[in-house]
Amino acid sequence: MKNSLKQIFICTSCGSVHPKWLGKCPDCDAWNSIHEETVSKSQHQNYQQGQKAEVVPLPKILEKEEKRIFCGVPELDRVLGGGLVTGSLVLLSGDPGIGKSTLLLQALNGLAQRGFKVLYASGEESCTQIKLRAERLGSLNMNILVTNETNILSILEAAKQTRPHVLVIDSIQTVYNPELPGSPGNVSQIRECANLIMQTAKSQNISTFVIGHVTKDGAIAGPKVLEHLVDTVMHLEGDTSSGYRILRANKNRFGSTGEIGVFAMQGHGLVDIPNPSAVFLDENKKDCEGAAISVSMEGTRPILIEVQVLVGKTSFASPRRLATGFDTNRFTILLAVLEKRAGLYLSNVDVYANVTGGFKIYETAIDLATAAAVASSLFGKPLPSKTAFFGEVGLSGEVRMVSHALTRIQEAQKLGFEKIYIPLRNYQIEKEHIIKLIEKQERPFFIIPIENVNEVVRIEH
Repeated sequence: MKNSLKQIFICTSCGSVHPKWLGKCPDCDAWNSIHEETVSKSQHQNYQQGQKAEVVPLPKILEKEEKRIFCGVPELDRVLGGGLVTGSLVLLSGDPGIGKSTLLLQALNGLAQRGFKVLYASGEESCTQIKLRAERLGSLNMNILVTNETNILSILEAAKQTRPHVLVIDSIQTVYNPELPGSPGNVSQIRECANLIMQTAKSQNISTFVIGHVTKDGAIAGPKVLEHLVDTVMHLEGDTSSGYRILRANKNRFGSTGEIGVFAMQGHGLVDIPNPSAVFLDENKKDCEGAAISVSMEGTRPILIEVQVLVGKTSFASPRRLATGFDTNRFTILLAVLEKRAGLYLSNVDVYANVTGGFKIYETAIDLATAAAVASSLFGKPLPSKTAFFGEVGLSGEVRMVSHALTRIQEAQKLGFEKIYIPLRNYQIEKEHIIKLIEKQERPFFIIPIENVNEVVRIEH
């Protein structure tokens, strides 16, 4: 048996194989990512064997309509691109206790209620624990089959025998292939088990969910090839102390990666939030300094969020700048722009910023609202009520245009806002449509174009 094994060195970041240990991977430039593993010689030699591949001219390829099935969880279906594609392989990751298993168990119940047979293979929980959770969620159904197995060959054999429409593997780090050396969770086991799961999903037309662990840095544990292998990569995020969860698609071969799903964690499971804007805004708070409303786009969905800024005198030689919910480096640059271009003296104060509701913003349209909130907190005066801002602030202080301006305006209008500060360029492009919106509005409604950040920090408080 010893002669049939071979020592190889694998990069945990990109999955590349090397003949010896290296401090830096030459393929992905990651440091200290190469680890020694034992594989069978036959497995290592299989890469050199093969048959002639079938070649087809591109115009002669027959188109296949992708069939989708609804999971019964609207927010999950939205992120998937309109439903679960038959035969697709979906990777769901997230922090421990964030609600990954809960979300999928609710989705399986929705499928089972419509007559679909589903198989839940859990290597982390016993069948009794899964039943207790299902009772709490109200997800008991005879069409949900459960197995407590970690041998991937046994799981896939059970799938072939029961022929479910949907299969869940919980999780990829706990399953193993007995034909390979090494413990569950190492690079070789994850890569080979994922390959077997993909082959079964495609050949048997079984839609498959795979749950993946994350590292302390938030990245999916295991080789990067795992994310390349699957059709869809989703990440469930949120603060475990808060009641809200955000589902994002980082990769989706069958839909957009810009869509998000918003959930509220309650005693009976995750509840869809179809209108996140109304939830994330604190309607009872009035005349609060340092708070501004911005309209952010997540895919095709506009969401109104609140940016809070606190400016206080520093007791350190170097003032602190801290942002939660968006990029701290960009926040620091914005403060420098406000000091240089707008005349705000911020060199001797600490500045803290936060996006309420545990939301994380990855776009630049939040810049204008952040600038207004900084000025409000610095001067100690609240911003006008029912006022929203969106726009990107450049290094020279100009307010740059952003995408989907009309959609943002309509969302703010729908929620009763009376004044919206937008980039001048957006106003010039959408002027005709904006005038029509204002004419249809019965109550007072104003669109105020902004060309320079100076104009927004000088708003009459």
